[in-house]
Amino acid sequence: MNLNPRLGLLVFGVTLLVFGTWTGIIVARHGYTGFLVLAAQEPWGGQMFVDLVIALLLFTVWMRADAAHERLPFWPYFVAILTTGSIGALAYLVHRSLRLLRTGAEIAAAA
Repeated sequence: MNLNPRLGLLVFGVTLLVFGTWTGIIVARHGYTGFLVLAAQEPWGGQMFVDLVIALLLFTVWMRADAAHERLPFWPYFVAILTTGSIGALAYLVHRSLRLLRTGAEIAAAA
């Protein structure tokens, strides 16, 4: 992924903040497993759930290789994805953007 680290941090950070807050409100009102009722009752709810699982599985495969390349931890974010879905993926992307910013600053300082 060749996204400017500052732009990535802004986009992923704001998305994590807004989506995480919204998710927290929904979980507080409807419970942690409330989405399973919708997925079981509505065909589109079930389809969206399966679609999310597939997308997060693909992200996890990419993240495993990327985490090794970028020397970032994999397992905490894998567990976060299993328990929080996209929030865990966004948290990884924020951490990755911060690492790229720091690495870029270190390279610039050494030059």
